[in-house]
Amino acid sequence: MDEQSIKRISRLTAILTLLQSKKLLTASELAAKFEVSVRTIYRDIRALEKAGVPIVTEEGKGYSLMAHFNLPPIMFTDHEANALIMTEQLVLNNKDSSLVKDYTEAIDKIKSVLKYDAKNKANLLLDRTRYHHNIVRERSSNNLSTLQYALTHFKLVQIEYVNEGNVSSNRTIEPFAIVSTDHWLMIAYCRLRHDFRYFRLDRIIDLKLMDETFSPHKMTLQDYFDHYH
Repeated sequence: MDEQSIKRISRLTAILTLLQSKKLLTASELAAKFEVSVRTIYRDIRALEKAGVPIVTEEGKGYSLMAHFNLPPIMFTDHEANALIMTEQLVLNNKDSSLVKDYTEAIDKIKSVLKYDAKNKANLLLDRTRYHHNIVRERSSNNLSTLQYALTHFKLVQIEYVNEGNVSSNRTIEPFAIVSTDHWLMIAYCRLRHDFRYFRLDRIIDLKLMDETFSPHKMTLQDYFDHYH
């Protein structure tokens, strides 16, 4: 995800929360606040409408949300909530302090309407995620969302994994944390090796989410780093 995409996601989220907190907002006000063109705000409003947000447009006056509309707890699936948490971490690494402030305020409001269980899972993912190095560098993975879900629901995962020597093996893992360096990495307890291992997501050539659950690991991510490094 590049920096422009991160900024747009944070702006859309912030616009939505602003619309919830005020009765009427003009495109000019929004453009000034986010330092973009009015045309960009028009595109953002259309994107929110396509996503199902009931925005009322009053010609010559501005935008508001349909009366009595609020972000309901069921609006976000687990995967969507996880994506928001992941994007939050990307934004927090951004050097634009105004962007960080706007998005942090917006994401806090969104977290407040998540169901209790979803909120706990989102906070767990937040605690088990670390970012390092260049956050806008492209990383190849089709499994991140599934592994996030497995991590927050304590689901076992079967993977076919190819190591640096191009040797393939089948593993059953207990996902523990996600780390972003030059590659997406999953820290997981490997039942084959009976210990924690790093798995590069781009080396996972097949993945199956299992119905079986595992007992949550009691240590924090910092505990893991202190013990294994």
